[in-house]
Amino acid sequence: MKKLDRFILTSFLGPFVMVFLIVVFILVMQFLWLYIDELVGKGLSLWVILEFLMWGSCTILPLAMPLATLIASIMTLGNMGESNELLAMNAAGISLKRILIPLIVVSVGISISAFFVSNNLIPVAYNKIYTLQYDINKTKEEIKIPTGTFYNGIDGYTLRISDRNKETDMMYDVMVYDHTKNKGNISVAVADSGLIKSTPDKSALVFTLFNGISYEEDNTMKYRDTTLVLSKIEFDMQEIVIPLKNYAFQKSEDDKYGNEIMAKNLKSLQQDRDSIGQAYDKMYTKHWNKYLYGLGLKYPTQLDTAKNKGYLDRITRDSLFREWTLQEELAGMDESTDHSRNVQSMTESFEREIAQNSYFLRKIDLESFRKFTLSFACLVFFFIGAPLGAIIRKGGLGTPVIISAIFFVLYWVVDISGKKLATDGAITPLIGAFISTLVLLPMGIFLTWKATSESSPFNIESFKQEAVKAFKKFKKKYLWRKRVKGQK
Repeated sequence: MKKLDRFILTSFLGPFVMVFLIVVFILVMQFLWLYIDELVGKGLSLWVILEFLMWGSCTILPLAMPLATLIASIMTLGNMGESNELLAMNAAGISLKRILIPLIVVSVGISISAFFVSNNLIPVAYNKIYTLQYDINKTKEEIKIPTGTFYNGIDGYTLRISDRNKETDMMYDVMVYDHTKNKGNISVAVADSGLIKSTPDKSALVFTLFNGISYEEDNTMKYRDTTLVLSKIEFDMQEIVIPLKNYAFQKSEDDKYGNEIMAKNLKSLQQDRDSIGQAYDKMYTKHWNKYLYGLGLKYPTQLDTAKNKGYLDRITRDSLFREWTLQEELAGMDESTDHSRNVQSMTESFEREIAQNSYFLRKIDLESFRKFTLSFACLVFFFIGAPLGAIIRKGGLGTPVIISAIFFVLYWVVDISGKKLATDGAITPLIGAFISTLVLLPMGIFLTWKATSESSPFNIESFKQEAVKAFKKFKKKYLWRKRVKGQK
C-alpha cells in the first residue's frame, strides 16, 4: 500500500468511526427516551437495561451507517480541501479520481458489511428486543404504597397507611383489606404500625403488623339462617404473606418472536414466500373456478370466442325477447339483476380472502429487498459526500453536518413513504425498497461528475458562476415573456 493511500484511508476511517459512534449514541438516546416509561419503576437490573439498549442500538444501524458514511466522506474531503492538501495533490499531478480510489474500496467494504449487518445481525436484534420488551411489559412496577389514600396495586388486597418514617420505613395507622375471596370487605386488619418487605425472589410480600386487631366476617347465608359470624382477634404482632406474580423480571425464550418478518433473514423470508405463494396460487385458482362457474356457465369455454365461433356476437337483445311475454321479460331481467348482485358479492368476498395473503407477500418481498437497501444507501451517500467535501472545502462538524442533515432527511422521508406505499400495494415492493436511494442516485452521479471534471476540479466558484448565469438567463427570459404579454 502506498503512503498516499494509507494517508487517505487514515483520514477517512478516523472521522467515520467517530461520527458513527456519535450518531449511534444520539439515536440510542432517542430510543431510550421513547421507551423510558417501560423501563423505570420495575426494579430492572443494570444488565437488563444495558442489554435492551445494546439490541436497540443494533436496530438503528440502518440509519446510523449511511449517515456516518455521508458525514465522514464530507469531512474527509472537506478537511483536505480546507488545508489545501487537495490542491497540493492536484499540483503534483494526482487527480481527484485517483484520490477517491482507496475511499471507494473502503466504501464498498462498508456496503458489504452493511449487507451482513442487515441480513444477519438486525433480525437477531429484533427478535431479542421484541422478547425483552415483552418481558419488561409483563413485569409489574415496584410496590410503592402512598400515604393517606387506599392503594390497590396488589392483586386481591387494598392497603392504606396514614404516615411513614422515611428513615426506618415504619408505617403507621395501617389497614389491610383482604379481597382474595371475592366476597367484599369481609376481612380487614387494623394496626398501629407495620413494616413491609418482599422476598429476595419477589415471589411474595411479607406484611408485619404490630399492636392491632383482625376482623373477619362470615357473610355466607344458608337456608332459613340469616345470622352472620364476626370474629375479632387482637394481636401484638402478625405477619401477612401476600403472594406476588410477575413482579420479578423473568426472561423468556429467545425465539419467542422468531416468526416476525423483521426478525428473519433472507433464507427464512424466501421459505415463507414460497409457502405463502403456493397457498396464494391455490386460493386464486379455487376462486377463479368458483367465480367462473358461479356465472352460470356449464363450461368455461363458453366465454372463449375462438370455440363458440362467434355465436354470442350474432345474439341480439330483440332476438332474445322475441318469443317472451312482458311478464317473462321482466322476470328474466329481475333474475339477471339478482345474478349480477350475487357475482358482485362473490367478487368482494374473494377480494377480502386474497387480500390477506397478498398483504403478507408484499411485506415479505419488501423486507427481502430492504436487506440490500442499506448497502446501496451507504454507497450512494459516499458518492454524494465525497464530491461535496471536495467542492465546499469545509471540514469539521459544522458545515458537513448541516449539509448531511438535508440529504439524510430527504432520504428518510422518501424511504418511509416508499415503505408505506409498498406495504399498501400502491407501488411494487422493489420500487418501495429502493426509491429513497434512486432519488439520491442522480445527485451522487452529478456531483461526482462535476467534482472529477478536469475543467474545474475542487473549485466551488465555478458552481457559483454557473448558478448565477442560470438565474440571470431565467430572469431575462421571464422578463421578456412578461414584457411581450404586456405589449399584447
